[in-house]
Amino acid sequence: MRKFQGERMTLHEPLVALANDIRVTLARRATGAPSERVATVLERYLRYDELLAAEFRTANDLRYQQHVLHVEPDESFSVVALVWQPGQATRIHDHVAWCTVGVYEGMERETTYRADTAGTGESRLYTVGTHDNPRGAVDGLVCGSDIHRVFNPGPALAISLHVYGANVKRLGSSVHRWYDELPAAADWAI
Repeated sequence: MRKFQGERMTLHEPLVALANDIRVTLARRATGAPSERVATVLERYLRYDELLAAEFRTANDLRYQQHVLHVEPDESFSVVALVWQPGQATRIHDHVAWCTVGVYEGMERETTYRADTAGTGESRLYTVGTHDNPRGAVDGLVCGSDIHRVFNPGPALAISLHVYGANVKRLGSSVHRWYDELPAAADWAI
């Protein structure tokens, strides 16, 4: 497979095409949130088995593994692969910027939450719902309001591609805020 030398890393041809399509989509003056517009682009690429080279499919025994695949030179977006071994999960969190997520391989289970301050100034989380995202599923998240936790419930690796409206390589993570685990009494669906 031919490789292209990017400003920050070497990208394989399909990833260069993905980054180019995202760049063009974000440059268009169109209606809708960036995460929604990028979702239509990302969805097309999830079906290509050759999209990720072997070095971007590696897992970590201790926690999910982040591979930064591309950072746009103007830092307007990053493309990241997250690789999950069976049973691995994130903590409850939200993001620093808009995000589009697509499941590339396996299955991811996402639990979403709502923060409620109830006038106390102290935020409590309530479970909104849980759903399974199979290969090909795409979702757009809005900065600060989409609070969630992601888990690999399957027997094999799960890999998802994330497009963030920020330079994840410089920030080190896409996470804006981590939330404490919910006490059992507060973890009820609304």
